[in-house]
Amino acid sequence: MAKALKRITYVEDEPDIREVARIGLETLGSFDVDVCVDGTEAVRKAPGFRPDLILLDVMMPGMDGIETFKALRELPELQNTPIIFMTAKAQPSEVERYTALGCAGVIVKPFDPVTLPEQVQSIWNGQV
Repeated sequence: MAKALKRITYVEDEPDIREVARIGLETLGSFDVDVCVDGTEAVRKAPGFRPDLILLDVMMPGMDGIETFKALRELPELQNTPIIFMTAKAQPSEVERYTALGCAGVIVKPFDPVTLPEQVQSIWNGQV
């Protein structure tokens, strides 16, 4: 039996988007969510939180999603942790780029906070 998805690190720089997603994931998805405001915070906090999955915004100031993805992959505790990109930049060529990096999936913004937990669970289950 596959491991249940329980713990999610969510990395998003926009406060409103961060809060709406967090509420949806915690309230409707019953996930334990650790929120990070940028890539630097994610790289610092995620190893200690030990998430089952990471939701990662692509467009962030400073360390963007791609740089954050690569930095997270360098941490032994997170090398095999599935990472889902959340982005408004979802043209086919961009999605191909994210997939080539090895992400588990892409969730397009704007997203519906009501269905976000189902989308995340579906990707977790391998039913992209």
